[in-house]
Parts: sequence; structure tokens; C-alpha cells
Amino acid sequence: MLSSLIFVGCVTTNQNASKQGSGALIGAAGGALLGSQFGKGKGKLIAVGLGTFLGAAIGAEIGRSMDEVDRLKMQQTAGMAFEKVPDHQSVAWENPNNGHRGSTVPTKTFYTNVGTPCREFETTVIIGGKRESAYGTACRQSDGSWKIKR
Repeated sequence: MLSSLIFVGCVTTNQNASKQGSGALIGAAGGALLGSQFGKGKGKLIAVGLGTFLGAAIGAEIGRSMDEVDRLKMQQTAGMAFEKVPDHQSVAWENPNNGHRGSTVPTKTFYTNVGTPCREFETTVIIGGKRESAYGTACRQSDGSWKIKR
């Protein structure tokens, strides 16, 4: 994880850097989660570190490539998926200006012990012919918005 924080800290300060940094953080989290599924003991720590680093690098590239319209369309699509569609049904978006596209698929719905609805999901983006996926959990907030937990 330290490698990903150093990597994100080296990003220059401009609009692309913000997108790149956000993508790196999301990619690092996804890579760490994926890496945690492998190995035991010291091997598991290495897998998490490697997953974090690779996820950050891939996420930074995707983040740098996404523009504001892409992010808005992705957020709107995810909100619709969390709120309205049944598990395993995909909601897609596409930016006709640049051909970037993606989708969000809720994979599991559950409720916390205080009755808050949550959805596990997979989000996929395709930018420049490269397909990347991320997994997470979103829970509805008291104001009706959805917050991604991981």
C-alpha cells in the first residue's frame, strides 16, 4: 500500500493529475482486495502489496483517460443500478464524444443490522479498447444517496 501512496504522491497538479490520482486510489483498493484472495502469511502480504501497486498503475491510466462526461455518466449509471435494477442486471453508459463506455452490475443485495440497504457490485469501463473492472459495496445514506464503502 505504501507503494501506491508514493505513486499517487508523485502525480503532478493539474486536471489530469486529479483524474489520475483518483483512478490510482480506486485501482489500488481493487488491487489490494484482489491480492488478498491469494496466499497465506507473508505470501498474502506480498500478494496484497503487488495487487495494490498494479491496481494503482492501471487505475491511474484509466483515470487519466476519463473525462468529466465519462465520470458523470458512470456515476449516473451506478446510481440507477444501485437504486432500480435487480441483482445481476447490467446498466450501461457510453460517451458518444470519445467512444468510452462501461457498465455497473449489482451482484448481491443485503441489509445491515440497522436496516440500511447495501449492494455489492461490479463496474467495468472500456477506454481505448482496454477493459478494466472494479468490485465494491455501496450503501444507501439517510439522504437517499449511495456511498461506496469499498
